Amino acid sequence: MKFSLFLQMERYSADKPHKELLDELTELVQIAEAGGMETVWIGEHHSMEFTIGPNPLSFLAYLAPLTQSIRLGLGTVIAPFWHPVKLASEAALVDLMSNGRLEFGIARGAYQCEFDRMAGGIPAKSGAGHLREMVPLLPKLWQGDTAHDGEHWQFPVSTSVPKPQQSGGPDIWVAAREQESHDYAVANDCNLMVTPLFKSDEEVGALMDKFYTACSKYPEKPKPKIMCLRHTFVHEAEEDWRIGVDGIRNWYAHFQGWAKNDQIPQNGFCQPIPEAELDQVEALQPEILRKNLVIGMPDQIIERLKYYESTGLTEYSFWSDNSLSHEEKKKSLQLFIDKVMPAFK
Repeated sequence: MKFSLFLQMERYSADKPHKELLDELTELVQIAEAGGMETVWIGEHHSMEFTIGPNPLSFLAYLAPLTQSIRLGLGTVIAPFWHPVKLASEAALVDLMSNGRLEFGIARGAYQCEFDRMAGGIPAKSGAGHLREMVPLLPKLWQGDTAHDGEHWQFPVSTSVPKPQQSGGPDIWVAAREQESHDYAVANDCNLMVTPLFKSDEEVGALMDKFYTACSKYPEKPKPKIMCLRHTFVHEAEEDWRIGVDGIRNWYAHFQGWAKNDQIPQNGFCQPIPEAELDQVEALQPEILRKNLVIGMPDQIIERLKYYESTGLTEYSFWSDNSLSHEEKKKSLQLFIDKVMPAFK
């Protein structure tokens, strides 16, 4: 099982300069590379300070000369917000800039508030149609000339300019939750990205069951990779679990503030849901979050991840977004690298 880092520029106050956030993100990526992590993943979000990512390809192009070996992952681009020719070409350019280190992750999108601003207010779930039309087009455009007359896009003979460094283009990863999405990814030779969010390891098992069900439906296909993304916080003193839980609870309070889509944002900020409302969500109670998420001392984390490894998971992604300070994030990531990862070599 390989390890990767997933992160965003998180901003909770207008007093925090964006450049400082960028510098902190870069430092975390360099720590991950020095520690032997396989990939860094950065996602796409629009008009929200909470998780800043207007174009994850720009982040990866910035990081390419500041790193040497770590693979640079889109985690993920949102299919309905892109044109296939533009996306294929921009991704190929970043693959060239990074000497063939791009990993290409794509999703249908989730926040309705983003669809209201970026896609004319279409229902977020309808993004699945865009994803399924987009994915087969990308390898064709990376290979050479192709024309397309589809439901969402139509274009005459076009190609990706430039072409990717990697032969045939970078591996494509599809964010999957429902069985239909798992089936689609396997049928189309894509790797899979899954996240249980704040749910327990039972959800991890359920997602792996869907993965194996999809693989059994297409025995002629090579078995793809599957990555699981989880909020992770490693601490040394037993009582410090509460630092991670409180930070992640705050993250989910802001997440729910955006997901409910019932506010008018002010300069990119939405108010988190009130503490009383957060307390009504059983899964977000401190003790339950502590149990469900990957929060603990190094030996406890190793035990959890050995179970993940036993399921056949090929990559575990350390999700560092948690609203905590940069120093807390660095400390947790370094503990993971120094005390947890060696148990899997």
